[in-house]
Amino acid sequence: MSELLRALTGDRPERPPVWFMRQAGRSLPEYRELRVGTRMLDACLTPDLAAEITLQPVRRHGVDAGIFFSDIVVPLRLAGVAVEIEPGRGPVFAEPVRTAADVARLTAIDPAEVAASADPIAEAVRLVVAELGDIPLIGFAGAPFTLAAYLVEGGPSKEHLRARAMMHADPASWHALAGWLARVSSTFLDVQLGAGAVAVQLFDSWAGSLSATDYRTFVAPHSRAALAGVTAPRIHFGVGAGHLLRDLRLDAREYEEEAEAPSVDAVGVDWRTPLDEAAAVLGPDVTVQGNIDPALLRAPWPVLAAHVGDVIRRGRAARAHILNLGHGVPPDTDPAMLTRIVELVHEVDA
Repeated sequence: MSELLRALTGDRPERPPVWFMRQAGRSLPEYRELRVGTRMLDACLTPDLAAEITLQPVRRHGVDAGIFFSDIVVPLRLAGVAVEIEPGRGPVFAEPVRTAADVARLTAIDPAEVAASADPIAEAVRLVVAELGDIPLIGFAGAPFTLAAYLVEGGPSKEHLRARAMMHADPASWHALAGWLARVSSTFLDVQLGAGAVAVQLFDSWAGSLSATDYRTFVAPHSRAALAGVTAPRIHFGVGAGHLLRDLRLDAREYEEEAEAPSVDAVGVDWRTPLDEAAAVLGPDVTVQGNIDPALLRAPWPVLAAHVGDVIRRGRAARAHILNLGHGVPPDTDPAMLTRIVELVHEVDA
């Protein structure tokens, strides 16, 4: 069994497995060369391109897992939603979803449309798995709140005011939208797992903008639903979510008597919360993932190496630790720094 899967199941390997969020893509010169003349979503939906981009950082850095190259809005595109990724801005939707009528229009789309249109995704995963061999591939999807925030705002937003307002102004529409998105994300994960991915990560990029009460009431049930049918190991990650760490376990029993919903296998922790503190909150039955500060990738190597060592030491407080960044690789990162981290980690005993 790979070090990643051992860590996810609570069997602490001799050293922490390491991979990086956003390891595939913008920081690599070979990626930028490959992407010339190709729009982001077109690259995601072209099997040989998506596969090659997924494999590039595994070859270059020697990481212990691949993360499938895609974008959180790809399943929405597969469902027929008009969305483009504008360079320098991010996902932009032609028709924002802001009223009950908008929600009814969108949720009339059967989430099964995602699977029906997902042949390019499945083919890309198969190509990746064939080359990776024993190295595991992680599938991924966006969490319902982050997807909903993009849809309601119509594009990127700093505070997600419209999305947070919908929760309280029209909770029925909010739950209909988030419930539909949970099924979309679940379907997208199923496609990747069916083609050979062996674990998944649910990304909630904007969860940190929510209070704990709003998260528990309006978001956690839908994130649980997105992962409820997943039998592979599950990682859950939220940015700025130190106040939500216990909630990111997605254990419904915390709040609802006799509820049956899965706890996740690992929780990703961003750079703001030391891993030993996170482990104390999360408890002894969850693996931690993280949490190198991405800003320190620009620091002198002795500073970065000391920081990585500290992260590893703090990670020993959890049942197991997967070394990663506390968020994604910044686009201006020197790829050599990531390679040096991997080489350093591979020399360390857990």
